[in-house]
Amino acid sequence: MWLATGTAAEGGSIWALIWPFLLMFAVFYFLLIRPQQKKQKQRNAMLNELKKGDKITTIGGLHGTIVEITDDTIVLRVNDTTKMTFERSAISSIVSASPTASE
Repeated sequence: MWLATGTAAEGGSIWALIWPFLLMFAVFYFLLIRPQQKKQKQRNAMLNELKKGDKITTIGGLHGTIVEITDDTIVLRVNDTTKMTFERSAISSIVSASPTASE
Protein backbone atom coordinates (compact mmCIF):
# COMPACT_ATOMS: atom_id res chain seq x y z
CA MET A 1 0.00 0.00 0.00
CA TRP A 2 1.38 3.31 -1.06
CA LEU A 3 0.34 6.42 0.72
CA ALA A 4 0.29 9.70 -1.10
CA THR A 5 1.88 11.91 1.53
CA GLY A 6 3.67 14.29 -0.85
CA THR A 7 2.69 17.90 -0.42
CA ALA A 8 3.85 21.15 -1.94
CA ALA A 9 5.87 21.91 1.20
CA GLU A 10 8.18 18.96 0.54
CA GLY A 11 9.42 20.59 -2.67
CA GLY A 12 11.37 23.03 -0.55
CA SER A 13 13.09 20.20 1.30
CA ILE A 14 15.09 19.31 -1.82
CA TRP A 15 16.63 22.79 -1.76
CA ALA A 16 17.35 22.34 1.93
CA LEU A 17 19.39 19.25 0.97
CA ILE A 18 21.17 20.87 -1.98
CA TRP A 19 22.28 24.11 -0.23
CA PRO A 20 24.88 22.47 2.04
CA PHE A 21 26.49 20.76 -0.98
CA LEU A 22 26.55 24.01 -2.96
CA LEU A 23 28.04 25.82 0.01
CA MET A 24 30.65 23.09 0.46
CA PHE A 25 31.60 23.27 -3.22
CA ALA A 26 31.94 27.06 -3.02
CA VAL A 27 34.22 26.77 0.01
CA PHE A 28 36.38 24.15 -1.71
CA TYR A 29 36.57 26.26 -4.85
CA PHE A 30 37.67 29.46 -3.12
CA LEU A 31 39.98 27.83 -0.57
CA LEU A 32 41.55 25.01 -2.60
CA ILE A 33 40.91 25.02 -6.35
CA ARG A 34 41.26 28.73 -7.18
CA PRO A 35 44.52 29.32 -5.26
CA GLN A 36 46.05 26.19 -6.83
CA GLN A 37 45.16 27.42 -10.32
CA LYS A 38 46.69 30.82 -9.55
CA LYS A 39 49.87 29.19 -8.26
CA GLN A 40 50.11 27.01 -11.39
CA LYS A 41 49.77 30.08 -13.65
CA GLN A 42 52.58 31.83 -11.75
CA ARG A 43 54.82 28.76 -12.06
CA ASN A 44 54.18 28.47 -15.81
CA ALA A 45 54.98 32.17 -16.24
CA MET A 46 58.24 31.71 -14.30
CA LEU A 47 59.24 28.72 -16.44
CA ASN A 48 58.49 30.65 -19.64
CA GLU A 49 60.65 33.60 -18.52
CA LEU A 50 63.81 31.51 -18.04
CA LYS A 51 66.81 32.63 -20.08
CA LYS A 52 70.56 32.05 -20.33
CA GLY A 53 72.50 33.38 -17.39
CA ASP A 54 69.70 33.03 -14.85
CA LYS A 55 70.76 31.52 -11.55
CA ILE A 56 68.17 28.95 -10.52
CA THR A 57 67.40 26.24 -7.99
CA THR A 58 66.02 22.84 -9.00
CA ILE A 59 63.35 20.95 -7.09
CA GLY A 60 66.16 18.72 -5.78
CA GLY A 61 67.96 21.72 -4.27
CA LEU A 62 70.77 21.99 -6.85
CA HIS A 63 71.91 25.55 -7.60
CA GLY A 64 73.27 26.45 -11.01
CA THR A 65 73.39 28.89 -13.90
CA ILE A 66 71.57 28.28 -17.17
CA VAL A 67 73.99 27.90 -20.11
CA GLU A 68 71.62 26.33 -22.68
CA ILE A 69 67.87 26.29 -22.90
CA THR A 70 65.45 24.52 -25.25
CA ASP A 71 61.70 23.95 -25.16
CA ASP A 72 61.95 20.94 -22.84
CA THR A 73 65.45 20.87 -21.35
CA ILE A 74 67.87 23.16 -19.57
CA VAL A 75 71.64 22.73 -19.23
CA LEU A 76 73.01 24.10 -15.95
CA ARG A 77 76.58 24.97 -15.09
CA VAL A 78 77.03 23.80 -11.52
CA ASN A 79 80.71 24.73 -11.17
CA ASP A 80 83.55 25.58 -13.55
CA THR A 81 83.64 22.15 -15.22
CA THR A 82 80.31 20.45 -14.50
CA LYS A 83 77.24 20.84 -16.70
CA MET A 84 74.01 19.00 -15.99
CA THR A 85 70.87 18.62 -18.10
CA PHE A 86 67.42 18.92 -16.52
CA GLU A 87 63.83 19.00 -17.66
CA ARG A 88 62.40 22.50 -17.62
CA SER A 89 59.76 21.33 -15.14
CA ALA A 90 62.53 20.48 -12.62
CA ILE A 91 63.21 24.17 -12.01
CA SER A 92 61.93 25.31 -8.63
CA SER A 93 62.78 29.00 -8.56
CA ILE A 94 64.89 31.75 -10.04
CA VAL A 95 67.48 32.93 -7.53
CA SER A 96 68.63 35.89 -9.64
CA ALA A 97 67.87 36.85 -13.22
CA SER A 98 70.65 37.56 -15.65
CA PRO A 99 71.29 41.28 -16.27
CA THR A 100 71.33 40.76 -20.04
CA ALA A 101 68.68 39.09 -22.17
CA SER A 102 71.04 36.96 -24.24
CA GLU A 103 69.52 33.84 -25.75
